Amino acid sequence: MDTKTFKRTLQHSENYNRKGFGHQAEVATQLQSEYQSSLIQEIRDRNYTLQRGDVTIRLAQAFGFCWGVERAVAMAYETRKHFPTERIWITNEIIHNPSVNQRMQEMQVGFIPVEAGNKDFSVVGNNDVVILPAFGASVQEMQLLSEKGCKIVDTTCPWVSKVWNTVEKHKKGDHTSIIHGKYKHEETIATSSFAGKYLIVLNLKEAQYVADYILHGGNREEFLQKFAKACSAGFDPDKDLERVGIANQTTMLKGETEQIGKLFEHTMLQKYGPVELNQHFQSFNTICDATQERQDAMLELVQENLDLMIVIGGFNSSNTTQLQQISQERGLSSYHIDVVERIKSVNSIEHRQLNGELVTTENWLPAGKIVVGVTSGASTPDKVVEDVIEKIFALKATAAVV
Repeated sequence: MDTKTFKRTLQHSENYNRKGFGHQAEVATQLQSEYQSSLIQEIRDRNYTLQRGDVTIRLAQAFGFCWGVERAVAMAYETRKHFPTERIWITNEIIHNPSVNQRMQEMQVGFIPVEAGNKDFSVVGNNDVVILPAFGASVQEMQLLSEKGCKIVDTTCPWVSKVWNTVEKHKKGDHTSIIHGKYKHEETIATSSFAGKYLIVLNLKEAQYVADYILHGGNREEFLQKFAKACSAGFDPDKDLERVGIANQTTMLKGETEQIGKLFEHTMLQKYGPVELNQHFQSFNTICDATQERQDAMLELVQENLDLMIVIGGFNSSNTTQLQQISQERGLSSYHIDVVERIKSVNSIEHRQLNGELVTTENWLPAGKIVVGVTSGASTPDKVVEDVIEKIFALKATAAVV
């Protein structure tokens, strides 16, 4: 399929909307009341620091809702207002935040059911409205919805669309797209659907394995088994790694994406020499500004003298996981939670580890005066951050009285 032509045709269809429906002012008031926080604004105004009793909160200077997420949620609210009686679906979570997705369900917005790992689009009728989430949808899903005659509301973040344009350029130059990302993540699934030949690498270690294969060859069957779920159909490492281009899932660690880009540039330089480098290697900056800002703010925050770190965001939020990784790499006691209810008591907190396991830690909140670092992923409303901070204040106040 000529994905570029299909996308252009879809965007000119009368059933396609990417700009909203003119209810921005009304929706903005609603979003402010549901998701924003006067406490968080106060902390911002106090140079991102607030002390109450024995607790000092240090808030990262970039955190929470990014512009792309705000836009996606606002467009979903607008869609419900513009189509008050129609059936509305979302191809996946609108963003990776449980409270926002719960609100969508309360607004009678349905989620496409998943059976045995596959989405069941048979529930969608010809005249239904379907929202594409902030991290996009695959070309195949868009084509299916277009053929059904659905009204499509596309909230895909422009940064994600920028990556799609990048892999289109790779395809035009017959380059294989090396995508730094998680092959199961919805954004990477969507990005790879726009690519021609592609290979998805999770981290620098996997990228090094590929680079070594480019330079020295290796066990072809082992390679194909290792990337069986992370490459295009019919991928041949002996042919398809002669020309490569770099792309990424926008929520991955900025520094690692840059390292992977430099690794493949040096690899192709070593194999083909400087004169032919541009024929064998392409690189465009597709690192999301919001992701970069939150990671940079986290790197600054963990340099402070903190007693513990709270990272707030959906458990399936990649950008939140990267923030937690930064914290743990610095050796901090750090807890990734998605909702305030994970904080059970002054002695118990349920949290997600980097390996995805949910664990409960006892005696997590130190006695006496403490400094708590707080940040949140790009899909986390300020109201959720407020709830967590207020819970910590309350627990420490009660403990001090006892």
